[in-house]
Amino acid sequence: MSSLDYYFKRAVKEKWAIPQFNFSNLETLKAIIGAAKDLRSPVIIGTSEGESRFLGMEQAVSLVRNFRDQFNLSLFLNLDHGKSFDYCKLAVDKGYDTCHFDGSGQEFNENIAITKKVVKYAKSKKIPVEGEIEGIGSDTLTDPEKAAFFCRETGVERLAINIGTSHGGEGQIQLSHLAKIKEKVGSLPLVLHGASGVSDEEVKGAIKSGIAKINVNTALRKAFKDGLKEVFGEKEEEIVPYKYMSKVVERIKGVVEEKIKLFGSFDRM
Repeated sequence: MSSLDYYFKRAVKEKWAIPQFNFSNLETLKAIIGAAKDLRSPVIIGTSEGESRFLGMEQAVSLVRNFRDQFNLSLFLNLDHGKSFDYCKLAVDKGYDTCHFDGSGQEFNENIAITKKVVKYAKSKKIPVEGEIEGIGSDTLTDPEKAAFFCRETGVERLAINIGTSHGGEGQIQLSHLAKIKEKVGSLPLVLHGASGVSDEEVKGAIKSGIAKINVNTALRKAFKDGLKEVFGEKEEEIVPYKYMSKVVERIKGVVEEKIKLFGSFDRM
């Protein structure tokens, strides 16, 4: 399996984006794996702090490794929005392939200090780190000058930026602002969070303008819920999980496939 750095370099050069899909149960993971396998796409699989606590970090690592080895896929497990050095360190120690330290709630200099600490520890284990300045969905867009300074000071391998979107799918991508950030950070991969609700054309424009990784979570959660509602609407008396969950998996898989095709990551393995 090629490294995550290899795929990011390709994504930046070839103008496509690596998808990150979060999961908190086996059904969602099976849907992600199925789509990645069918479309031959490298995929980052994410768990937030809440999702990782629900699943168990060791269990998440074991599940992803099992699927990766069985199907020879380019799968990378990422801690999404880790809020402390200790939790990021725990993810690295448990076997995560990469981690995202979200210090956007900290004062800027404190964010830099903690991020540097996370990067130093993660690099000692050869684990890449994603950083963040302004929180996704906040009223403050990422400042291009601050972004460049932050990246130089901390040594992060990629940067999550706020360009107008928010978790849950609200907002609109500010492409002109993205271009300003890209000009300052150069070839460093930029990450878009909160893309579930924006238009396909905005997503394509963001990738063309420098986004190399896009996170998707809300759309998968909605597909899971809608799938259950559809199944129980048709067959309310069904109580055998594997019989009705297969339909839920297919619905989620359809969403994952749509995103992989939209991001241009298919046939990249």
